[in-house]
Amino acid sequence: MKLNHINLTVTDVKETVQFFEQYFHFKCAEIKGDNALAVLYGADGFCMVISTNAFNRLGNNRFPDAFHVGFFVESAALVDQKYQELIAGGEVAEHTPRNMHGSYGFYLHAPGNILVEVSHTPIP
Repeated sequence: MKLNHINLTVTDVKETVQFFEQYFHFKCAEIKGDNALAVLYGADGFCMVISTNAFNRLGNNRFPDAFHVGFFVESAALVDQKYQELIAGGEVAEHTPRNMHGSYGFYLHAPGNILVEVSHTPIP
């Protein structure tokens, strides 16, 4: 069995979609309603659904503190490159790239308060 999609609810679907398209090269395949739901695909076929908070039946509009989406890259140099790209685009990271939990990376909050990790873990 393969994990093939995730649905993230946010306050501004359009802004969140633009972030993941611009910085992580997702492609938006479909938008439903007036930016109520967007279906994005990554280069590897992973599907990320971004939907409006109105879909939260129980009114939960927050992710748990440690919840995040992670992007593993092939080298520490690519971590640094992605960090510089995000900073140049006006995004704010929680910290500069550093060694953490056995890997090298950083965290930032995407639109919709989605915590994003970019990291590289060396293979021994």
